[in-house]
Amino acid sequence: MGVTRRAVLKTLLATGVGTVSGSGAYGYMYGRHELSITRETVVVPTLPPALAGLRIGLVTDIHRSRLVAHEDVARATALIMSEHPDLIVLGGDYVTWGDRKYVVPAAEALASLSAPHGVHAILGNHDDDHDMPLALAKNGVHVLKDARTRLTIRHEALDLAGIRFWTRRPADIAALVRGAAPATILLAHDPRRLMEAAALDVPLVLSGHTHGGQVVLPLVGAVAAQKFPVASGFARRDKTTMFVSRGIGTIYVPVRINCPPEVAILTLQPA
Repeated sequence: MGVTRRAVLKTLLATGVGTVSGSGAYGYMYGRHELSITRETVVVPTLPPALAGLRIGLVTDIHRSRLVAHEDVARATALIMSEHPDLIVLGGDYVTWGDRKYVVPAAEALASLSAPHGVHAILGNHDDDHDMPLALAKNGVHVLKDARTRLTIRHEALDLAGIRFWTRRPADIAALVRGAAPATILLAHDPRRLMEAAALDVPLVLSGHTHGGQVVLPLVGAVAAQKFPVASGFARRDKTTMFVSRGIGTIYVPVRINCPPEVAILTLQPA
């Protein structure tokens, strides 16, 4: 069995990265709260010219729990709303280990999000298939569970195809995007779906899941995220571009080192 992210992060802490002094203490007290906004331009060759400049807000991996407080999520929602995006995407993992105690609080913490073309969400590996989507829907969020929706923006079609974390079979993803608009965005919590998206010529994928590695070491990088196409930021395969957000929360250990939490604003442009 391969080395897990949990094992890597715990080993890093045990060997000194997460001691009560130095980097570990900073990552616990400050690093995990140093929320920033990332602004990127994304070239989508199939994007209709009328949709040039469309702005997507991306918020992912809030992991609401006893270690990720309501205030952390509220700061993230306030920051994304200050940018006035055209639409908002939520990338999954709203709680940790499906903890039902935080399902409703997590959804309520996101209730202030709104955008002209809606707030759309997918589920991560920590989210259950019933309670979490129901709580999100009650707070005005459109949840895509292996589903596709078409938005008409400036008289042009933009399709969002959202898959659950556990949807991995190429045939299942192919069925979901069959007949989709040329400008289609795959919302996939796991960045490893880049391979399937590229095989299907999906132009853009938005993901989370990695937390950017949480602990990024000089000269070594994001050890806990090495199995992914990229820990954070852009990856490309053939005609497909992927953007992976570092997200908001933490998992396994409440520490971020050289890997601050983020929300993202992505501005789409045609080739």
